Amino acid sequence: MTDKTKPAETMSPEEKFNAVANLKDQLEENFINLGQLLSEIKRSKLFLYKGYEKFKDFVEAEYQLSGSLAGKLVGTFDLFIEEMDIDDAEVKQIGFDRLQMIKPFMQKADWKLRDEWVHKAEEMPTKELREHIKELKKQEKEADLDLKKVYVDQYMEKMVSWFNCSRKELDFKLALYFQDADLDEMKKIVKERQRVFELETQTNKE
Repeated sequence: MTDKTKPAETMSPEEKFNAVANLKDQLEENFINLGQLLSEIKRSKLFLYKGYEKFKDFVEAEYQLSGSLAGKLVGTFDLFIEEMDIDDAEVKQIGFDRLQMIKPFMQKADWKLRDEWVHKAEEMPTKELREHIKELKKQEKEADLDLKKVYVDQYMEKMVSWFNCSRKELDFKLALYFQDADLDEMKKIVKERQRVFELETQTNKE
């Protein structure tokens, strides 16, 4: 795939390193081949061969590629080519930038939804696809806010009823309760409970 005469899996380490250098300057044209090579280098830890302990340090020093971009190239190849087994030509036609737009929606989706997103990326103009994704993200954000509001309203209703007071009076009572609290410990507990709440919310959506 990465060379007209030699498949990437049969290349020596040095040949793979050289191929990455040759391909990176035309990323949009070569993102599939580049993603394959980087994926193999990362998976087999070939960067150790060059004296690097981390893949990120290797790509940044050797190829002046940011670690985040290299990660996107690897993730795109692994998801669309390796995992979904989409034809190279089809993936290339969609393009690297458009694949990045739909990838967050596909990573935890079922196969039917994944196919729908690939179809959208193929058929929808870039501007329309971007607006569609923007609207979906807005809806997800609003849904998250609504769930948090429901949680807060239920809790406050319970507390107002327990203390038999107004909401304003409850704020005062809570201030009295928390005035001597260990704020570091409170922050730790809140962070953990928020993480559990958001995980449960995400699981229910899926």
